[in-house]
Amino acid sequence: MKVLVACEYSATVRDAFIAKGHDAVSCDILPTESEGPHYQGDVYDILDEGWDLMVAHPPCTYLAVSGNKWLYHPDDKHLPVEQRRPHPKHPNRKELMEDAAKFFIGLYNSNISKVAIENPVSRISSMFRKPDQTFHPYQFGADAEKRTCLWLKGLPPLKHTDVIEPTYHYTNKGTKYSKWWWDTCSLQGKARQHARSKTFQGVADAMADQWG
Repeated sequence: MKVLVACEYSATVRDAFIAKGHDAVSCDILPTESEGPHYQGDVYDILDEGWDLMVAHPPCTYLAVSGNKWLYHPDDKHLPVEQRRPHPKHPNRKELMEDAAKFFIGLYNSNISKVAIENPVSRISSMFRKPDQTFHPYQFGADAEKRTCLWLKGLPPLKHTDVIEPTYHYTNKGTKYSKWWWDTCSLQGKARQHARSKTFQGVADAMADQWG
C-alpha cells in the first residue's frame, strides 16, 4: 500500500508501516527525526498523489477541549457564549481554532479512501462529528493513560492488542496522574509537547498490522 502519515516527524507510524512492507511516507513542516521517506512541507502539497491510506495527526493545540479556558474573557463566565469577549491573552484563539478545524476536516474529506485522524478529546466532536473510537495506550502495551480519539473513513476501529495496568503517580494531596504524563512534566516547552504528542509504538504497530 502507498501510505501517507501526515503531521508526523517522529517517524513512529511511518516506520511501523515500512516494517510491514508498505510504501510509507511521513510529512510535516519539521524535518524527520529518523532517516527515511519524508516530505518536509505542507501536507496539502502532496495530498492528491494517489495514496491508498492516510494516518494523520493534525496539531491539537487549538482543538483540544483542555484549551477551552483560553477562548473567552475570564470575567465573562456568567454571560451567554455569544456575548463573551475574547480572552485578553489570546484574542485570536477562536480564529485559530476555526483554522485548525478546517485543516482537520479537509484531511478527512480528501480523495483518499482510507483515512484515520488521531487527536485527543477535541472540539472537532462539536464542530464536525464525534470520533469513531476512543482508546488509551495501555490497551496496546504502553504504560500510559491518555485518552485518544480516532476519526475513521473506510477503516475499522483498532482492536486492542496487549491490555496492561498503567502505573500512576499520586501527589501529596492524593491527586492521581498517569506516571507517563507526570514524568513528562520535567521537560520544557517543545520537548514536553513532542513527548506528549508522539504516537506510542504499540499503537503504531497495531495500525500497521490491522490497517495495512
